[in-house]
Amino acid sequence: MFDRDWEWSSLTRFVGDEKPMATLGVVSGRRRQGKTFLLMAACDVTNGFYYAATETLPRSEALRQLAEAVARFLNLPGEMRFRDWEEAIDALLGLGDRRAIPVVIDEFPYLVRQSPELPSVIQKALAPRRPERLRSRARLLLCGSSISFMGGLLMGNAPLRGRAALELVVPTFDFRVASQFWQFDDPRLAALVYFVLGGTPAYRTEYLPSAAPATVADFDSWLVEHLLSPDSPLFREVRSLLAEDPTLRDTGIYHTVLAAVAEGNATRGGIANRLERRATDLSHHLTVLEDAGFLVVDPDAFRRNRSQYRITEPLVRFYHAIMRPRWPQLERFKPGRTEQIWRNSQEVFRSNVIGPVFERMCRLWAEDFASEETFQGIASRALSGTVYDTRSRSSHEIDVAVFDYKSNLLSIGEVKWGDVIGMGHLERLEHVGSLLAQQGKKPKVITLFSGKGFMPTLVAAAERSDGRIQLVDLPRLYGAD
Repeated sequence: MFDRDWEWSSLTRFVGDEKPMATLGVVSGRRRQGKTFLLMAACDVTNGFYYAATETLPRSEALRQLAEAVARFLNLPGEMRFRDWEEAIDALLGLGDRRAIPVVIDEFPYLVRQSPELPSVIQKALAPRRPERLRSRARLLLCGSSISFMGGLLMGNAPLRGRAALELVVPTFDFRVASQFWQFDDPRLAALVYFVLGGTPAYRTEYLPSAAPATVADFDSWLVEHLLSPDSPLFREVRSLLAEDPTLRDTGIYHTVLAAVAEGNATRGGIANRLERRATDLSHHLTVLEDAGFLVVDPDAFRRNRSQYRITEPLVRFYHAIMRPRWPQLERFKPGRTEQIWRNSQEVFRSNVIGPVFERMCRLWAEDFASEETFQGIASRALSGTVYDTRSRSSHEIDVAVFDYKSNLLSIGEVKWGDVIGMGHLERLEHVGSLLAQQGKKPKVITLFSGKGFMPTLVAAAERSDGRIQLVDLPRLYGAD
């Protein structure tokens, strides 16, 4: 187990609670994050019951398979059958009549797709004064990868709202943890891999075991072999991610929306123009992608009622920016062709993949890793934003705007992956800072992030600034602040 201490502690505390009365827990998160690993490990160490549902099975077959699993668990010599879900859920609660025990139903959305009444059945089974619940110490755990579905189980007027004693979301690794997981010593190599694969642990352990690039010089050949080759397990991964989500019924339009965002169309209007549709026609699709965890809306730091859509998963962004536009050529693999496609995609890779993902990494660093001394205050949130200059009638983009818990502006910053940052970048931010000061929002600190380094004159200016100018390179991004 790697960097899941908090999740494991929460799960074992829930499972090990010896108090009488059956309880419910919900475990969710994107696919490939290790949810099943955690739940199976909990069952292994407690001799618990684990059942994984199968997709598209009719109700009768699902009940038959579950009954067989329960019979095997209890070592029953004869055949067991469940007439309906009421009987099945009571049998699962009965597993906890003698001791506290985890009872896991994995891929729970598959069952509900064929049996929509199942959440209501569980609600009734867990009624507060029901005798079958009171005498059971089963810790019923429902798990699924459809974020929208699992989140909806406990929301609003859903049957299970108020029934769960545990709601555990298993997140992706952040860029620092991902680097440790891949065992990278070079922060530049760690960043390059993160730009493409993000922080999904299964891509390292299951899809690419023993296939990590050793150096930055190996990155291009590694990427061509393990992502752009049609025999790679990651080649069709993004298509599978969307196809596996039960809330995305017409994946074609959702892929098109994601492609528009990956191309740089981040606003609702920009996406609609790219698809040649009205913005109102896409409201449903954007909402579904948000609920499914593929898109998130980032508010503008300085302009109310303005926001931008961001793709949450780097591999999804990489697929739509690099692979999908060239899909027919990549599928018809020919020696040397894929290498040529990758060479010709470098500009798009830098602007549409590296740029947005690196900016997000820098904002996350500001929120979670920067010290209080860095920004002369405790950072609460970091956003991008646009500052409008009324005098010149021009707009200035800010990549990282850091605020404290009272929404006071602590810092404005710029992010550059491939440029050595110099005094010109500092002067631009100082000008923007003066515009914000006129609005009563003067930043305390100017922060410059670079993947390539800083000019000596800028380094000297930062050293004389008494902390007012902060320079963040890759070693600082990945190391202690």
